[in-house]
Amino acid sequence: MLIAGIFMKNVGLFSVDGAYEDIVIHLREIALSCILIKAGLGLDAAALLKLSFVVLRLALLPCLAESTGAAIASHFILGFPWLWGLLLGFILSAVSPAVVVPTLLELKENGYGNDKSISTLVIAASSVDDIAAISMFGVLLGCLFSEGDLTSKIVQGPLELLIGVVWGLVMGLALACFPHREDKYVVSKRSILLGGVCTLAVLGSQVIDKAGAGPLGCVITAFMAGVCWKMQGWSNDYNPVADVFAFTWKMLEITLFGLIGTEIDLWVMDIKIIFAGVIVLLVGLSFRIVACCIALIGANLTLKEVLFVNLAWLPKATVQAALAPVALNLVKNSNMEGTPDYSYASSILTIAVLSILITAPLGAIGITYGGTRLLHKSQLQPSR
Repeated sequence: MLIAGIFMKNVGLFSVDGAYEDIVIHLREIALSCILIKAGLGLDAAALLKLSFVVLRLALLPCLAESTGAAIASHFILGFPWLWGLLLGFILSAVSPAVVVPTLLELKENGYGNDKSISTLVIAASSVDDIAAISMFGVLLGCLFSEGDLTSKIVQGPLELLIGVVWGLVMGLALACFPHREDKYVVSKRSILLGGVCTLAVLGSQVIDKAGAGPLGCVITAFMAGVCWKMQGWSNDYNPVADVFAFTWKMLEITLFGLIGTEIDLWVMDIKIIFAGVIVLLVGLSFRIVACCIALIGANLTLKEVLFVNLAWLPKATVQAALAPVALNLVKNSNMEGTPDYSYASSILTIAVLSILITAPLGAIGITYGGTRLLHKSQLQPSR
């Protein structure tokens, strides 16, 4: 759909103008809310409490390293200010659960890597990796688009962090009480309320000039609601609200990727941005690989298994598709077209699209075929 969107835009079959541009922006924000809800509901509180130091290292070190590497490269190659470089870095640093999780689960079902729980290790770390990247993205977004002097901008990030956390905790607890768990239409009501509250967080935070609070508040709301619902009888295997948003995302994903493709105008794109973007992406991935190897020291993994984890850490797709247009939308809403900020935001979108086109297929192929060659296959217990 991404390629289809690019094609339709550049052959003149699709164009977004006037009032339709606002509709497209809101569709993207709704899709962003959906992927954030999925991320929040996908976090297992019990598993997080039991996470080993290795998983925490694997979740945070590569994320921070890739963000730093991409920020340094974009600063010196593209001339990005440091905050814009870090914003790009945290967009690129999130792994794609849509690519990673299904392929890893298939390997797990076939017995590959089960002796050392490698699939479980990577899936657990990927959730935390995404939350860290999304949260830092929100904080940096707030710092970039806040108005005022330097002091107010410094305060803006922590303030938005606090607002997001408080909103998430309060709304998550409220969703545990309303509707009542014995309500006949509890699944429908919980789904509608959760979707409404999280969409309100994302849209409302922009209205009050606290754009960074929205994504974080959305994730924490979904996480807190999910924890409370599990305490009321649901489980990791039975969460119908999560199924609702998984289905919703399948529909929105098509729309989101297609609409992102329509933002890429090949006729006005500077070829230097493409080559520079590829270099920035490769530098960031190099930093990630080194950090991943360091994070796995002491994890009792062989060299082949470490190589596989690095392959599993490559794919980028859903998170990049959801986050990349946000800065450009804010710039457009602020009537800043033609300014350096517009150029930075457009370049970020272009580089994010490149990261999807390059890493998503390579990562999926690497996990699928690399897993069968790099991981030990355990003997599966016959079903009774």
